[in-house]
Amino acid sequence: MRGELALGAVLSRRKLATEFGMSLLPVSEALQRLENEGLVESKPRVGTRVRVPSLQDVRERYVVREALECQSARLFAEQATPQERQELQRMAEHTDVLFNQAATGHADPEFMYQVHSYHFSFHMRVAEYGRCGALREAIEKNQVLIFNWLYDVAAHRRALPPRFHRELTAVLCGGDPDAAEKAMRDHVRWGLEQTVQNLAPRACGEWRLRRTS
Repeated sequence: MRGELALGAVLSRRKLATEFGMSLLPVSEALQRLENEGLVESKPRVGTRVRVPSLQDVRERYVVREALECQSARLFAEQATPQERQELQRMAEHTDVLFNQAATGHADPEFMYQVHSYHFSFHMRVAEYGRCGALREAIEKNQVLIFNWLYDVAAHRRALPPRFHRELTAVLCGGDPDAAEKAMRDHVRWGLEQTVQNLAPRACGEWRLRRTS
């Protein structure tokens, strides 16, 4: 998630075990979990690497995120208390500040990790204040925000508009579910085509790994 391992980067169990000072078993279990979550992929007699998504994978992840978060936005507009709306406005302002700082081009991977972590928290707060536990759980289980984060990092997407999250939040806090849904839809779709375009060369890449252990 910090971008230290690019899409398609080879993952050697032995090298990881040495790096982290542990046996092969927990490393193998961790890689299996990452594979189950769709972040890592393996092929027999070839090896293991950071998963390279197809362009269809990317688009479908965005479709799922759009469906879940648009409903989350509707529920927030209907259910959030005045205090919760104020909190989201504060979080939106801080989120924009972080992304604007990152846009200067001097952000290191650790800072960008903090930026995306806070961005993740912002969107999860929208779901939380919509008061539908099943929907919030679906957003978490489908990892729609995690994959969006991963694609942003891998695609080096251009800087967001300066007030991107504040403008979204102003609509969410306006109390109109239809307007909130539309604002979230536009928010999620922003930059999608650039992300797909930037990931296209990697998505078309072939497996060129030697067997790793």
